Amino acid sequence: MNATAPPPDSASIRVLLADDEVLVRSGFKVLLDLEDGITVVGEATDGAEAVERARATRPDVVLMDIRMPRLDGIQATAQIARTRGLEQVRVLILTTYDTDEYVFDALQVGASGFLLKDAGPAELLHAIRVIAAGDALLAPRITRRLIGQFTARRTAARTAEDRLAVLTEREREVLALVGQGLSNQEIGAALFLSPATARTHVSRAMAKLGARDRAQLVVIAYRTGLVSPGT
Repeated sequence: MNATAPPPDSASIRVLLADDEVLVRSGFKVLLDLEDGITVVGEATDGAEAVERARATRPDVVLMDIRMPRLDGIQATAQIARTRGLEQVRVLILTTYDTDEYVFDALQVGASGFLLKDAGPAELLHAIRVIAAGDALLAPRITRRLIGQFTARRTAARTAEDRLAVLTEREREVLALVGQGLSNQEIGAALFLSPATARTHVSRAMAKLGARDRAQLVVIAYRTGLVSPGT
């Protein structure tokens, strides 16, 4: 990055690009630089550099490739998630889906969602804004199938029932619907609640279960068996 460049607009969504493929980074940067309200504040060629750049630039969103040298995207995401001062940094995993079975692990360690590498410009911009707003990018057509697929292989590692004992019955209902990929508005409609009330229940479930964000609630819903892969 050019050290003499003017600081980005504080109102902009600050994005860090982490991918070892220069063409991928360049393509994303060209697109994002043309978009009002989004500023690229740094680039990283591997996971270790991504962590360093995240500490230096404090981005709102990191676009993180999974497969990178030195430190992969999962390990880098985990380090960012547990670094003091980076609690508000959200990681959006870049995946080829059919080959990256480690997305499940990335969600567990702190990623807020994932995006297909071949996503179109509109999808990319939407994903960045969703993640920056504090929500998880959990498209049902991808997320339920992916998480369900790998959760089915890990039945022996499911969290014990007592983990959900801290939740009220309503919070369990809400957690189950989060696990199915529903938005706050959809949860409210299903349970005859206002979207604001649904959001409150989601926030309380996150706090009680120690979940970093909505994406980790989905993982918990599957791992505890509250939601099954075929739901």
